Amino acid sequence: MADAPVISCRNVWKLFGTDPEGYLPAAKAAQSFEEIRQAGYIAAVRDVSIDVGRGEMLVIMGLSGSGKSTLVRCMSRLIDITGGEVIVDGQKIMKLDERELIELRRRKMGMVFQSFGLLPHRTVLDNVAFPLEMRGQDRHERRERALEVIKLVGLEGREEYFPRELSGGQQQRVGIARSLAIEPDIWFLDEPFSALDPLIRREMQDEFLRLRGMLGKTIVFITHDFDEALRLADRIAIMKDGAVEQCDTPDKIVLSPATDYVAKFTEDVEKSRVVHAKVLAQPLNGHTPDGPAVAADATVLQLARQLVNDDRELLPVADNAGKIVGAMKRQDALDILLGPA
Repeated sequence: MADAPVISCRNVWKLFGTDPEGYLPAAKAAQSFEEIRQAGYIAAVRDVSIDVGRGEMLVIMGLSGSGKSTLVRCMSRLIDITGGEVIVDGQKIMKLDERELIELRRRKMGMVFQSFGLLPHRTVLDNVAFPLEMRGQDRHERRERALEVIKLVGLEGREEYFPRELSGGQQQRVGIARSLAIEPDIWFLDEPFSALDPLIRREMQDEFLRLRGMLGKTIVFITHDFDEALRLADRIAIMKDGAVEQCDTPDKIVLSPATDYVAKFTEDVEKSRVVHAKVLAQPLNGHTPDGPAVAADATVLQLARQLVNDDRELLPVADNAGKIVGAMKRQDALDILLGPA
């Protein structure tokens, strides 16, 4: 039996206007975002149903105004939803009182936003320890924990620096360390790298992938950068006008965009860098092709030399343990690598 999702949104709506609850039935009957807007309301989140599994990284992306940040604020109840249901770790968060909600955030959730939000008069160490101080943790314990996560994000030796003495990338690392200090099960990140220059941004993505591999958190990550989404995500949810256009793995979004809007995001993507052999693998049906297997987690680009030199029609595909999990048509992979004949 599969684990229950850590976060579950069911038909979630968030309307802004004079009487959102009163207008909600009409909004549900409306055909478009524009119809709702003409009635004097903004449907920031429009009938969204989505689950986030334990240990999964879901990237929510879209253009400015698409609703991605509002959806994450609904998931953490930084704002109240107008309709639907949000369940976090088995708790219906709209039914929690203020004390229960604060406890849920303190114990389970870490948040990192685009603006670093550091306290300028506090050192790196004190900034990172601040949420533990708010929790009422012992001074010695919070110092030890702060030092631990400062080392984890690569800022060891800068504990006594003030924010003004750090680069933008270093300040963002302090923000990440502060959110990690409380050891959250769920980590919300709202465009945390968008204010950084491209080189530092790439370094922070590398650092983030390293931390993710070590910590195994459930992560909801917002970005408007499709390349960043492809690099980081287990699944990508693409939003437009408050609704989710498609939610799927990077491979499937690139290979089979569900709408014209999603296709615009993917049209300039080099598919061979994104599509993995396991996605192209077909069932064996009792017959395993002869010869060496290709790795299920290898991209088509990584397999390019083998695909060009190997004349087999079908290539066996093996998982990390070496077990054959399917067979890939060589021509399908070559079409992705070189374009259709």
